[in-house]
Amino acid sequence: MDLRNALKALRKYWWLTVVTAFIAVAAGALVTIRSTPKYESTVTFFINTPSDQIIGVYQGDQLGQKRAATYVQLLNSDELVNLIAAKVDTGLTPTQINSRISGAEDALTVLFSAVVTDTSPDRAQQIAEAISTEMVAMVKELETPPGSLTPTVELKVVSGPSLETTPISPSPIKNMSLAAIVGVILGAALSVLREVLDTSVRSTEILQQASGGAPVLTVVPYDPTAEDYPLVSGTDRKSIRAEAFRQLRTNLQFVTVDTPVRLVVITSAVTEEGKTSAAANLAIAFAEAGRKVLLIDGDLRRPRVGSYLNLPGSQGLTNVLAGQVSIADAMQTWGAVDMKVLTSGHLPPNPSEILGSQNMRNLLQALTTQFDMVLVDAPPALLVTDAAVLAEQADGVILVVRHGSTSRNQIANATTSLTAVRAAIVGTVLNAVPLKGAEAFGADFGFGYEYTANPTGENHLLDEEASRIATIATIAAQPGKHSL
Repeated sequence: MDLRNALKALRKYWWLTVVTAFIAVAAGALVTIRSTPKYESTVTFFINTPSDQIIGVYQGDQLGQKRAATYVQLLNSDELVNLIAAKVDTGLTPTQINSRISGAEDALTVLFSAVVTDTSPDRAQQIAEAISTEMVAMVKELETPPGSLTPTVELKVVSGPSLETTPISPSPIKNMSLAAIVGVILGAALSVLREVLDTSVRSTEILQQASGGAPVLTVVPYDPTAEDYPLVSGTDRKSIRAEAFRQLRTNLQFVTVDTPVRLVVITSAVTEEGKTSAAANLAIAFAEAGRKVLLIDGDLRRPRVGSYLNLPGSQGLTNVLAGQVSIADAMQTWGAVDMKVLTSGHLPPNPSEILGSQNMRNLLQALTTQFDMVLVDAPPALLVTDAAVLAEQADGVILVVRHGSTSRNQIANATTSLTAVRAAIVGTVLNAVPLKGAEAFGADFGFGYEYTANPTGENHLLDEEASRIATIATIAAQPGKHSL
């Protein structure tokens, strides 16, 4: 993942970083509250080398510096700890006292310090005071040569024992700051990891790759009201979503210039991708442009075209194929435009066999001579074979993909399933793309056309078509550049 995608992931999952940081700070606060305060008492020693025992001041300083490291180690010696335990009634064992003592030296001086850390400030001070006396006595004994009364090195207390009245731990500011930093880093890492592991389609580039290079014919923006109001007609005709389907209509006409498509199957990889609403709205877009359109509900398992268009579905495709009713009687008119609808009819027990029958082939061939465009809403390609059966008979197939829902493997498998029967996938539709947020396409939608009304109040639909043709005709003539 490059830097741009990483930043995009951080922006998209900003809430994950915030939540993780909040949890980390809360955990840090809990640890701080539950931690027992610790106090520190310090005593500093000066290493003195009597001048009559050494040759020169420089050699004395060198001796003192070497001794400092040794004396720091002696602070945790059994002998000193036992002396302290015997002298001070702390209620601690020598081992417990030892764990509370630490030392520090300065390599450039002849000073070193003993530090006592304890949950009881009084006990820390008592142990430090015992060290200040017992350490001096022990060094004097160790540094006095046999037969001599004068030690070669002496210790002097130059500071302390001094007790810090403020606990050295826990430190609320330090803990909160560290927790916040860790939380932000962890949240950012989780955001990037989630983006890396996300196999759903969230861009036209990924969709085109997953579908084997099929052009993306349009990008349909997300509309929270689409589930209750799936059709874009009437007052919705000026919406961005309506313009997306008009773009789909135009691109579909020019994506295969040499062999225009008249029979198109619309399917998806899995359910809930928006294929039925795409089929219905594309049919409306063609009809509004003055085309003679027929929309067929070829989903004989979960038909929805009738409910979307508010048409009865008791008689439809299956009744025509069974010879129970004529095609003219089964077709229903929708709206004030030249649009016919053939609902599914009675649901059969063998949908695949019916859709692949010779009667179905003959019917579709006859209908393509009567209409400018025949659109068939087919079941999802990965769930049943119905879509492949219909696709094999069509001039082209449109695969509808829901943004952030359909996985790349599902699209690839659906494409393979369709191409296995030599179906022509003329393009894809990326549906329900956010208009806002990190995943929004923004200006990439490219929908800025506004309708203007003539004196009679009619929209200039033909002018709309003409405005697209000038750009699309040039692109369509260039091999490999049909994605608009």
